[in-house]
Amino acid sequence: MARTKDLVSLDTESSWEKVKAREASKLMTLATPWLVSVLGFGLATALYFILAGTAVAAWTSVLTICVVVLTGITYGQSHARGTWGRAHTTITTFAAGMWTVGVVVTGPAHPVMWRLGVIGAITAALSWNIRSVIRMKGWDQQGIVHDRLGFLFDQNAERSGLGGAKLRTVEQGEAKIKARLELPPGEKTAEDAQRKAGNIESGMRLPPGSVTVTANRDDASLADVVVSDPRVMERPIYWPGPSRPHGHAAEPLRIGVWQDLDPVRYVLTGHHLQIMGMTGSGKSFGGCWPMLGELITRDGTAHAAETGQSADAVVVLAMDITKGEQTLGPLRPALHRLETTKAGAKRLIADLEKILKQRTDHLSAKGLLKWAPGCGLSYLVLWIEEAADVFEEIDMDKFNTLMKALRSGGGTVVYSLQRGDSTQVPTLTKGQAGNMCFGVANTHDAGWGLSDAQEAAGAQPELWENRQPGMAYLGAPTIARERIAMPLRGFDWGATDAERNATMRAHAAAWPASARVPDPITATVCAPAAGTGPAGQTRQAMPEGDAGEDDADVTSVTGEYLTTEDPDPHVTGGIDDEIPDLNDGQPPLTFAQPTQRMTAEERGAALMKHLHELFDGGARDFSSGDLKPLWESTDMSRAWVQKQLKRLNEAGVLGGYDDEAQRYLMPHRPEV
Repeated sequence: MARTKDLVSLDTESSWEKVKAREASKLMTLATPWLVSVLGFGLATALYFILAGTAVAAWTSVLTICVVVLTGITYGQSHARGTWGRAHTTITTFAAGMWTVGVVVTGPAHPVMWRLGVIGAITAALSWNIRSVIRMKGWDQQGIVHDRLGFLFDQNAERSGLGGAKLRTVEQGEAKIKARLELPPGEKTAEDAQRKAGNIESGMRLPPGSVTVTANRDDASLADVVVSDPRVMERPIYWPGPSRPHGHAAEPLRIGVWQDLDPVRYVLTGHHLQIMGMTGSGKSFGGCWPMLGELITRDGTAHAAETGQSADAVVVLAMDITKGEQTLGPLRPALHRLETTKAGAKRLIADLEKILKQRTDHLSAKGLLKWAPGCGLSYLVLWIEEAADVFEEIDMDKFNTLMKALRSGGGTVVYSLQRGDSTQVPTLTKGQAGNMCFGVANTHDAGWGLSDAQEAAGAQPELWENRQPGMAYLGAPTIARERIAMPLRGFDWGATDAERNATMRAHAAAWPASARVPDPITATVCAPAAGTGPAGQTRQAMPEGDAGEDDADVTSVTGEYLTTEDPDPHVTGGIDDEIPDLNDGQPPLTFAQPTQRMTAEERGAALMKHLHELFDGGARDFSSGDLKPLWESTDMSRAWVQKQLKRLNEAGVLGGYDDEAQRYLMPHRPEV
């Protein structure tokens, strides 16, 4: 049973020193208007004695001009956002100035002037006290909250590189503060503030990662800011159990907790997802298990009971040809199919290709442009662990076509890997997927796991490396923009690996695949480990290992011909029938050369020879497409060639790889 206690709590600090300092600050705010009144009376008296005996009328004119100038400056520079606040500030300045002019003319002891001064000073001081108390309590005329956050920012805006900007709190909770950043129109944008998030944290003396800035959707001169404490995420947060048992695929998955302690509610449908992170960053127990732990509880029966429509269960098909059972093994009872061999992975993708058109035709017949609960189709989730190794073995052009069709046909591909650079994942594949990025080694690697929007918003997974496993950023079409650069922590399944495995195995056993019955179309690709499909059909398990790997393509070809209509059923022949000679025409002058079978050493030599020919011909860079003659005339595969190029690049034989141009560099003649 997953633990739910000790989820996480904010560490609050309290001391008599801080309480005293806070109260002293409030007292000083209230006392300031009274002190200014006393100083104003003293200044007016001093001016009277300084100017006594001189041309008082002329000096009075000068003082009046000064008062008018100061009043104008006060009106223009007032920070008050409401009309009442600006008027109050301006009138106070004008009234104090004109009283000072009167004192210079009549003297401070004049019975009218000193009484007027006392009454006016008391009135002005009290009005400022009332205004300050209202602001301390929370709201001004426009309903914007005022607190110490805005004051701290105002004090440090210049040093943060955001001079002229104002920060005002709009909502305050126990674990986060939402604020609005007002930027100087025409001078700064939300992107400027995003780049200065670290400066804001430094100026306000907040922990690194406290401030998240996103563009306001309605006004380019505004930015939405969330301030939270990243230190609350340093401890594991344990799996609390499924959030919507018996729900459907389009309901949010509760997979963890955001840094502001709100639950992560992620809708997986309608797009694909890349999960990336270095070894030890927690992709398995913090990414894979929380998502699959929710998905295997979605059988659609709750929606069916409410609407009377079909119960469209989630069907999970998975593969891991590298680690085998290590990550997905504990989930095996809850998976409709798990492949751990190269041949099995190829067969699964080929099987999916066969049913895609049937699924889209089914949706079209119901007048649907995309999958919806109750449509009569199970929602398909294809989960690929250690995806880089799988992508080396399969035809990526066909796989990208499968991704496009599956997204509209009611399915999601989730692929997980350690580094999603262009040598591991084609650009077209990445372009179809959202991003969940766990800790990475450096900023360069972070660029492969984040979207441009996440990077611009200040996401920094390189700060975690693998020191805080389970921490991640999540950017997808169903995630709010203000969240894409906010850290989250995926649910953990135990304090030790043994406890994690035990918890997941118990959960998977409680929600077996047999309880989520697929539709007839989808059932043809399901093969639970138990040997009997959810609908009762018996499935014959394929042998483990790679012995049957070469048979995968043959199997799919045979299936194609077995289901193809006979073009001329009247033409028949027996196995012993004689094959007649050709009656007319001449045979072709040339015939295709047979595929050359090579040893590993011969393949390597042929590859280097081709690279030498390119270099000697003047080429100083090349793409994998320039090596097409190799896999057309020999038994080399494109995946094998790309893998060797990666090894040559890492060994320094090649001069690097240009990610933008997607070409290998060859500044010198490659030699091993």
